[in-house]
Amino acid sequence: MAVYTDTNEVDLKAFLAEYEAGELMSYKGIAEGVENSNFLLHTSTGPLILTLYEKRTDRNDLPFFLGLMHHLAARGLSCPLPLPRKDGALLGELSGRPAALISFLEGMWLRKPEARHCREVGVALAQMHVAGEGFELTRPNALSLEGWQSLWQKSKDRADEVEVGLEEEIGAELTFLAAHWPKDLPAGVIHADLFPDNVFFLGDSLSGLIDFYFACNDFLVYDLSICLNAWCFEKDGSYNITKGMAMLEGYQSVRPLSADEIAALPVLSRGSALRFFLTRLYDWLTTPEGALVVKKDPLEYLKKLRFHRQVGKSAEYGLHIR
Repeated sequence: MAVYTDTNEVDLKAFLAEYEAGELMSYKGIAEGVENSNFLLHTSTGPLILTLYEKRTDRNDLPFFLGLMHHLAARGLSCPLPLPRKDGALLGELSGRPAALISFLEGMWLRKPEARHCREVGVALAQMHVAGEGFELTRPNALSLEGWQSLWQKSKDRADEVEVGLEEEIGAELTFLAAHWPKDLPAGVIHADLFPDNVFFLGDSLSGLIDFYFACNDFLVYDLSICLNAWCFEKDGSYNITKGMAMLEGYQSVRPLSADEIAALPVLSRGSALRFFLTRLYDWLTTPEGALVVKKDPLEYLKKLRFHRQVGKSAEYGLHIR
């Protein structure tokens, strides 16, 4: 559930009065997402999304996130747009939290994406990477090599509670990635969290990308590896090469990968699998029982990590070398 901080009608109406957003008709919490509190508002001018930024979101990062959405939308990418207040600011405050009003994006996320949807995701990801060029603000990726080490230190002493031998296995993986992580690949703004619930479709057509609150600067092909992990594995842990081929073809139809990016894809895919394993492991071990948060199984990403260890060349993901 993603309503950590609640609000009331009186405070919400006062908040809305700072915007040209019409009158409040109704509102309800949105029970998806894990980082911030989200509400669907119905106003006299139409639906809007209200986001209250929780303590895990650094307020200093908000100008990057909100500015990025404006930058991408101005360059034709379909994504939610932060609404300015009457004083021109993009950020207000509600219930003791920084808060923003965001335009409503039509569509639904897919519970069972197929290869044709994966192709559209590849196209949209590449379009986002191209649209992100020229965005002046920067934000380093806090969940890369150094961040993984920090997360692991908080979890490793209890890792074998999840699976025996895990402490030794993940320690070795971190050592390998530190020694083999690529350098000097094409970089820019990445989404860093483009899971199915952050991509909306209307029918079979992709209608937009949402939730840019992990966006940062990193290797562009690393973002693609995150999507391969998020979209192209089946529930039994097997890799669907048809979906992978479709996603990679879609991406390259907009932004062809360089030879160095292609060579780096297996290592980057190991890294992105490890990144989500570590955050899930930490939450799995530290979230108290009864909390209104659905804990995600870290072993799902451990299986993916083990698959990537066996990959020798990027062709095994379905990549056709041009």
